[in-house]
Amino acid sequence: MVYFIGIDSSTTATKALLMDADGQVVGMAARKYSYDTPKPLWSEQDPSLWWQATAESIRQVVRQSGVEAASIAGIGLTGQMHGLVLLNARGEVLRPAILWNDQRTARQCDEIRTRLGRERLIQITGNDALTGFTAPKIVWVQQHEPEIWARVRHILLPKDYVRYKLTGEFATDRAGGAGTLLFDLAKRDWSSEVLAALDIPTAYLPPTFEGTETTGRLTPHVAAELGLPAGVPVFGGGGDQAAAAVGTGAVRTGVISVSLGTSGVVFATTDAPFIEPQGRLHAFCHAVPGKWHLMGVMLSAAGSLRWYRDTFGAGMDFDVLLAPAADVPAGSDDLFFLPYLTGERTPHPDPLARGAFVGLTVRHGFAHFTRAVLEGVAFGLRDSFELMKEAGLDEVAQVRVTGGGAKSLLWRQILADVFGAEIVTVNTTEGAAYGAALLAATGAGIFDSVEAACDATIQVTGRVAPGPDQGAYARLYPLYRSLYPALKPAFHQMGALDAD
Repeated sequence: MVYFIGIDSSTTATKALLMDADGQVVGMAARKYSYDTPKPLWSEQDPSLWWQATAESIRQVVRQSGVEAASIAGIGLTGQMHGLVLLNARGEVLRPAILWNDQRTARQCDEIRTRLGRERLIQITGNDALTGFTAPKIVWVQQHEPEIWARVRHILLPKDYVRYKLTGEFATDRAGGAGTLLFDLAKRDWSSEVLAALDIPTAYLPPTFEGTETTGRLTPHVAAELGLPAGVPVFGGGGDQAAAAVGTGAVRTGVISVSLGTSGVVFATTDAPFIEPQGRLHAFCHAVPGKWHLMGVMLSAAGSLRWYRDTFGAGMDFDVLLAPAADVPAGSDDLFFLPYLTGERTPHPDPLARGAFVGLTVRHGFAHFTRAVLEGVAFGLRDSFELMKEAGLDEVAQVRVTGGGAKSLLWRQILADVFGAEIVTVNTTEGAAYGAALLAATGAGIFDSVEAACDATIQVTGRVAPGPDQGAYARLYPLYRSLYPALKPAFHQMGALDAD
């Protein structure tokens, strides 16, 4: 039996997952770390933390599993997207990495739109300029740290710094590359037009690979440090959301992945690049070779329910909290919840958006509020589906839901009714690290394709079909959609007051 390691370098921890050739997880290890906020809205991290955590996690998972090191046949990489790692000609880190959640680059986003034209930018990259992306961070360094920029010779994403440490090679996967705002989405490679407009030398960027392609092999020195054989191949892998989609089997058109965690992600695989004309959806390359995806992100999904529980439910168990809401009629007797507790990204890219309960009357009780939260998040996630339809993706055969919120049968039923689609759960819960391991196994020839790998390892464990409340939610959804435009002026006035 041969084994594969999936490495997930996230914002707060690195996870090493060990999987056998049948797709069974035989071990897992993780190391936590923190990130720094040296100024308001800034978010930075020392890249050495990722490498230290990677080395420790690999050693631990192999040791604890009892697997022979010689049986490790490949490593797949995934991790946080959009971060900026700058190296000099000797491969040395020049400054702390600027992370995906850093918000310092609003002016640089405006400048990128000006240089390229907003419509042309979206046409090439599939995305509008957002502060989270890599390109605005590069422009910020050019403008604010010219002495650093003068020494830059290599630009990497966080997981690709781990790749460099493992193999000595500079490389990235195409799913991660598409999240930089420097990619030609249709060509699946760096855009010479965008790079020229932003004065970024092409030579600074690594070659790009599909998720199942070999990008390098463990160097003898690193192999000895990790206790693994030299020459183990390291495969392309993918950005965290694309790898997580592989890990749940969302690799075909019509199978949608919904992550119902603190934030909410709606992920749709496509056979061709689809672009939402206003850039309200992210359009990236998939980790699956030759495929793309659309993605909508809402900032407070299950996070809204946790806030509600912690604020009004005295920390009660979620099952106890939700039980009375099952007896409340669909629509919560016309009580609506807007889930914009930390601003929003899709469909309203508005950091000043706020949460709200609307329609409150004396007949509403605690259970109404609880159900309204569940429904508001479901409506918010449906917004991404509607944008996908507008972009031309109108096939939704099945929705695979993951994350903490997926544990609630009531919430899954509400999602099925609001989406008008079957909601299923699957047997895999390890997310992106599992997807990275599947990509490695496919690249090593264990499976004929990523789709075949998912078919062989991922099974549906539960199904919820739309019920009789589907019609009620279809009538209520347009009213929900009218609330943000009506309240937006007040939200922005509140934001102006906070700034005074």
